[in-house]
Amino acid sequence: QVQLVQSGGGLVQAGGSLRLSCTASGIIFSGKTMNWYRQAPGKQRELVASITSGSITNYLDSVKGRFTISRDNAKNTVYLQLNSLKPEDTATYFCHTVVTWTPYWGQGTQVTVSS
Repeated sequence: QVQLVQSGGGLVQAGGSLRLSCTASGIIFSGKTMNWYRQAPGKQRELVASITSGSITNYLDSVKGRFTISRDNAKNTVYLQLNSLKPEDTATYFCHTVVTWTPYWGQGTQVTVSS
């Protein structure tokens, strides 16, 4: 059974930092591309960052230079470091992966950035 369990998030002032974590079970984590998505109220879910099994990363243009995705295969965990946060980063953040063409999502973590 595939599970993605998230932690982190919260309320922070603009310019602040947060770190999100997502621990996976039921998968061969080291072989999977892991993704972070976010969804703000009234908006579509968007891909924020990805990291491949070879640790190649990709970012949404609006977060480049501010967010960093990383992984620890020994802990089956993917991280998203959020720095220089802006009010427009306010959203629910989800980790995501695909196993045998089936998408799996974490439970979601709220990030709220006050101005």
